[in-house]
Amino acid sequence: MRSTTKEHEELLNVIDKVRSLGVGRFVDLPQIIVCGDQSSGKSSVLEAVSSIRFPVQANLCTRVATELILRRTSDARTVVSIVPSRDRSEEETEKLEKWGSTVNNTLDFAKLVNDAMAAMGVNRDSKRFGDDILRVEHSGPQQPNLTLVDLPGLFHAATQDQSSEDKKVVTKLVTSYMRKSRSIILAVITAKNDIAGQVVLDRIREIDPSGRRSMGVITKPDTLEGDDDRARFLKLAENKEIDFQLGWHVLRNRDPNMMNCSDEVRDRKEAEFFATGVWRSLPTPQVGIQPLVVKLDQILQSHILTELPGLIGDVEMGIDDCDSRLARLGDSRETLQQQKVYLLRISQTFSTLMKSAIDGIYNDAFFGSALTDEGYSKRLRAVVQNVLGDLARDRRVTGGTHEILDLKSVSPQEKDDYPIEITREDWLQKVQQLMKRTKGCELPGIFNPQIVSDLFYEQSQPWESAVDDYAALLVDAAKTAIDLIMETITDDTIGDGISGQILNPSMVNIRADLNDKIEEVLAPHKRGHPITYNHYLTDNIQKARQGRMKTQLLAKLKAHLSGMKTTFQGHLQAPHGNWSFDPEALVESLTQATEADMDRFACSEATDVMFAYYKVGATCDSRGNGYCLDRRLSFPLSPLLSIHLSATPQANLSALQQVARKKIVDDFSVLAIEECLLTKLPGLLSPEVIMELDDETIESIAAETEDSKTERARATEKLNGLRKTLDHLRRLSRHRRGGWSFLACCSPGSCADFCF
Repeated sequence: MRSTTKEHEELLNVIDKVRSLGVGRFVDLPQIIVCGDQSSGKSSVLEAVSSIRFPVQANLCTRVATELILRRTSDARTVVSIVPSRDRSEEETEKLEKWGSTVNNTLDFAKLVNDAMAAMGVNRDSKRFGDDILRVEHSGPQQPNLTLVDLPGLFHAATQDQSSEDKKVVTKLVTSYMRKSRSIILAVITAKNDIAGQVVLDRIREIDPSGRRSMGVITKPDTLEGDDDRARFLKLAENKEIDFQLGWHVLRNRDPNMMNCSDEVRDRKEAEFFATGVWRSLPTPQVGIQPLVVKLDQILQSHILTELPGLIGDVEMGIDDCDSRLARLGDSRETLQQQKVYLLRISQTFSTLMKSAIDGIYNDAFFGSALTDEGYSKRLRAVVQNVLGDLARDRRVTGGTHEILDLKSVSPQEKDDYPIEITREDWLQKVQQLMKRTKGCELPGIFNPQIVSDLFYEQSQPWESAVDDYAALLVDAAKTAIDLIMETITDDTIGDGISGQILNPSMVNIRADLNDKIEEVLAPHKRGHPITYNHYLTDNIQKARQGRMKTQLLAKLKAHLSGMKTTFQGHLQAPHGNWSFDPEALVESLTQATEADMDRFACSEATDVMFAYYKVGATCDSRGNGYCLDRRLSFPLSPLLSIHLSATPQANLSALQQVARKKIVDDFSVLAIEECLLTKLPGLLSPEVIMELDDETIESIAAETEDSKTERARATEKLNGLRKTLDHLRRLSRHRRGGWSFLACCSPGSCADFCF
């Protein structure tokens, strides 16, 4: 069932109260707006709906947006008031809000409207159109419960009475109302003008191309003379020319000879007109003023109920936004003590949010959605983890300066494109030349431990650029998190002051300390002697040696047994025999007993030591299974270790490289990023820092500007209006089981809170 008249009236009254609070500036309200070109018959439509004789001279009533509020009561009266524009000064606003008048005779209405226009400064000589709103509340026993918003008429070109600037003003005003998502557009089209030449239709095609929230009204059909013209407008009325989902309606306006006749005479003449000619083919509910009033009543009621849940959501979001803005602005700060208290509150919030960002605890609403770029940037721990993971996989770290390939030749590379590919033969020649120049007292086939240092330092050269690049990324990430926190907890003026006088200088010092620590972390890998007590070094040496020996032996066996066939399983089979054997099994037994020539053996051994050390790290921790950072304990690889390694060709340099590679990533992560950057961020704006500021600095940062005072006043005004609005809407929703229901236009389940 549809709502009763009383319930319908309450529904409209709530929306009108909300509109009177001025919240239509902040949220879109469900409404019907009346649009059309000048001289399209809009005033006649409103007059027929309301029985109010609008001023005709100079079309003054449509020089401003007019809220027409119609209510059914036992007594007839009309109240006219003005809703001032936000652009008005405080003095002008107060003056216009006090203006208002009530009349009991609609004949006095035209004079009342003219007086209102004069109060708003709208006249033919200077300001032809205004941004204020004329509010007309008309009640009586014959009135429908309906609210319409009448807008100034659109026009094509400037005239003597209307400038091109006036055209821009009107177009902007009408378009702004039409763009509001909860506005039902009632487009008034005159049959006196060609359909294609009516400006309002162009605006609807642009703003509501599907016609989802548009309804058309055709006026002055009695002026059509030719059958072709009547057929064309009849087709439009049948929704075959321009498709409006809310359909079309046709009205006959008063002609010049009927201006002084009663409403009853007007309605009778209209009924007689639609009973003849081509218009008889239209359904009765689609023609005449009374069916139009019923249709508008049903559309508006259904529209309000459909939009109510979303409207409540928008109001709640607006309240949250105001609360956030006021929290950022803080309380009024006239005294030094108020300014210091304000900064202390900011510092506590900053430290709490920054600590949560670093600890990876993202429960606060500040962090938002991790799926957005901003939400991810606020999650500083996640950013750090991902960046350090990229560092561990960076080819400058994992590959180093050279990548040794078992190929005859390699392709040319760009400069600084690490790792640089080099054949094993070229690499061994390079190492052999270096060994000749670093010979000591070692026996043939045993390398000087110093050569491992020389090879390692060359191999680890790209580390410095890699570490510097990732340090810069993490410092930038920290600055981004700082900026996002400051944007949330204070306004731009205060944020700029805090950043300029506290945060930025502190970040410069942090960056300097971080650079010093990075240099300290890199130092053992740039000079001194490689050292490790990690068994992983010898493990990697042996694995490298065995892997290379397997490859070499397998190639030699296949070369010697080239006449044999290879089976699907990889076994070798005699061409004319029935026996076969697995060459890899043979290699396994031969690997342990195979030795290399002394010179190449020493070169391969030094290489593998360096690469094994490169991978893990050069020192051990306090528990004996990691790393020791005390440089006083550094000493060359022992002769015993050298002799042991010399017994395993091609393993030593590679194993040494693997040790150090893991070490540099861990040290950079823990000693540099964690200790020198992340742990210091929450203390950047601690209460202790605020308490140490002198009075002059506190005042320069926290003193309130005129802009912030204005913003607080506007946010407070908006918040009060939205809270009152929410109270009205919630009271309305609590009565949803009193008989209201949705019309067919409400999709199933879309408004579950209001259906029953």
